[in-house]
Amino acid sequence: MKHHFLTIFILLIDIAFSQIDPTNIDIVRDSYGVPHIFAPTDAEVAYGLAWAHAEDDFKTIQQSYLAGNNQLSKSIGNAGLGADFIAQFIGSETLYNERYENEIGSAYKKVIEGYKQGINRYAATHPEELLVEGFFPITTKEMIRYAQLQLFISSKGDQWVQRIVNNDLDYDFKAEETPKGSNTFAFNSTKTKDGSTFLAINTHQPLDGPVSWYEAHLCSEEGTNILGALFAGSPNILIGTNENIAWAHTVNQPDKTDVFALEMHPKDKLKYRVDESYLTLEPKKARLQVRVLGIPLHIKKTYYRSIYGPTLKNKSGFYAVRTPALFEIRALEQWWRMNKAKNFTEFYNILKMKALPGYNIGYADKNDTIFYISNGLIPKRAKGYNWAEVVPGNTTQTLWKETYAIEELPQVIQPQSGYIYNANHTPFRSSDQSDNPKEELFDSAMGFETYDNNRSTRLKTLIDQYDKVDYVDFKTIKYDHQYPKPYAFNWMDINYLDQLDPKRYPEIKKLIERLQSWDRKAAPNSLGAVTFAVLYDQLRPFYAMLPQPKIFPPATLVQALRNTKSYLLKHFNTLDVRLGDYQKLVRGDKELPIFGLPDVITAMAARPYKEGKVKVVSGESYIELVRFTEKGPEIESIISYGSSDHPESEHFNDQMELYASFKTKKMTMDKEVIYQTAKKIYNPQ
Repeated sequence: MKHHFLTIFILLIDIAFSQIDPTNIDIVRDSYGVPHIFAPTDAEVAYGLAWAHAEDDFKTIQQSYLAGNNQLSKSIGNAGLGADFIAQFIGSETLYNERYENEIGSAYKKVIEGYKQGINRYAATHPEELLVEGFFPITTKEMIRYAQLQLFISSKGDQWVQRIVNNDLDYDFKAEETPKGSNTFAFNSTKTKDGSTFLAINTHQPLDGPVSWYEAHLCSEEGTNILGALFAGSPNILIGTNENIAWAHTVNQPDKTDVFALEMHPKDKLKYRVDESYLTLEPKKARLQVRVLGIPLHIKKTYYRSIYGPTLKNKSGFYAVRTPALFEIRALEQWWRMNKAKNFTEFYNILKMKALPGYNIGYADKNDTIFYISNGLIPKRAKGYNWAEVVPGNTTQTLWKETYAIEELPQVIQPQSGYIYNANHTPFRSSDQSDNPKEELFDSAMGFETYDNNRSTRLKTLIDQYDKVDYVDFKTIKYDHQYPKPYAFNWMDINYLDQLDPKRYPEIKKLIERLQSWDRKAAPNSLGAVTFAVLYDQLRPFYAMLPQPKIFPPATLVQALRNTKSYLLKHFNTLDVRLGDYQKLVRGDKELPIFGLPDVITAMAARPYKEGKVKVVSGESYIELVRFTEKGPEIESIISYGSSDHPESEHFNDQMELYASFKTKKMTMDKEVIYQTAKKIYNPQ
């Protein structure tokens, strides 16, 4: 009965404000269940996207919006408290109230409204799927608040909050490195044998959850025709290909977030000094729901606002967090505008909106243009401070208010080499030497990466071995799964492995010789790969004890190898285990041997599974390979599992075999072909 009344209530609201007729919208499912959404307007397409994505994974969409609106703990219990607190701490509700009406364009407001209507309609007609009673119908504010939470996290704001709360501003966040952040590389006609232009969209993300990818094709009569991927709750594509251009993102690590230590008045509570005067902290209360013995209790946690930003108190004082993502509300709109760009000039001008807080961009188009930029909102900071650490919050000298222009960021346009690449490494090695951005031209306070890693080292080696590449070479590079020699992990050095004398350690002689003779390929049939995989995990407990620069000495490597031997014998009764016997791709009742290790091009991160085995949880996720020819873009793609999160769906895990064997599915944006080959065509109602 309760669900009956809730359904009627949501339907009434939906009808009262609805301007979209679902019969104008076609959801066309292909043989892999990928939704192709066709409608006259972008708003109607957004409605159809909301409906199709909800059909496939309404649970994750709900949990995403709950997290952005401090209600995740109502769904998942105390594990959601951190997100619930940060959603309030960052002031996303105030930002929405102050900026949405004036700063979001009228055309994009229609898109958001269309998506909102679609997701609310789905909620109204599927009340049995609702996670939290009373959360629907959602508003545009609730949609935007979730986007702000994700962008704050992408700027590492949550890590600084954790450090403040833990009274631990020296915490080393690289101790638990996992493959995340992706690869991208592009070739123009200077580097390709047939004169085509290639782009690899090769993302490394969690395979499940709110930041796992969902593939869709969106097509309207208002200039949208794009195939790509998005996260749960997004009204538009975030990476992908339209008829003219394509782009990829990888995670970058410039310094986008600062923490300020406030100088408090010696007597007057909540007074803090700025220059020669004292200001007053504004107290705030985060409302949280904690479960104790299954009983929900409502508590309040105090935080503050200072002129520097949201502020927390810990044992050593008051600290404020400031990042440009706290002041920018237009990121989703910028992505939507990128969806519709027709050429590089339009795309570059859209970047000048400066609404995306970060992310490298790899770009290619039908006009043979390739482009790379280490994009981001990076503050223009005063000289004389160590901006990588806590800075004084008692002077307006440190109170930055501007960010660098797009033209002032490291970038490469149409390099003479004919290629660009990025694997979350330094932007100062993103093409051939003569084409690279010059590190000395950029302020060190911008905090750009200066290191390489295994993937970037390997990509450069592979690219440079070809004078020109064909499409087979392009795919060979993308699916490479070999470590370079020496290893090039940017967060640790394990190269003493190659110097160990096997004869000195007879009890682990076999493992040492195996690793030293290993071809370093993370292939499912490799014995060396599984030895390395187990060793990598056995090194974790030693990592925190190592001083910088985290060079593993021989004694530590030997002990970790002894632990590796014990692990293999305990769980497999032999040292002769292949990677595919140890590492699995798992969904539902399907379990496949799977390639990949941390920081190879086909990167994988795994977690304990059963019987000593592990299952991959992040790394290679959505892959889209694009070739621009005279006839237009040719596209193939793959995702780790399938298009649906429902175990009963045939598309729950129907892409796994292709994915595990380095294969893809052919995709098209041709409307006629899509309709002719459709498996299902219907309206969202």
